[in-house]
Amino acid sequence: MHQLRSVLPHLVSLAVECPEEPYDGDLQPGDVVLRFRESGPLDSGGLDVVVEIHSKWFESRAADRQRRVDELRERMATATPGLGDFGVYLSLPVAAWSQGEE
Repeated sequence: MHQLRSVLPHLVSLAVECPEEPYDGDLQPGDVVLRFRESGPLDSGGLDVVVEIHSKWFESRAADRQRRVDELRERMATATPGLGDFGVYLSLPVAAWSQGEE
């Protein structure tokens, strides 16, 4: 999981980059937020790890979202051998984001 934590921000940024939000390789605070939660006794699904990605909807991003998530899963498997059974869920809601440096 530590290896996954170290590579995930870059891999997710590659997966969701688009003309409206290009990825320049220089991640800033708030660009990618990771939250790790252990499975609870009522969880189901049978996967060791589930990565859920929520990124703002853009037409260019949504047009090929299945390719994006498939490529991300492949990159994760290569970067973190031994991760086990895992899935990747990409959600592209219509949303807005605001962040301050206070």
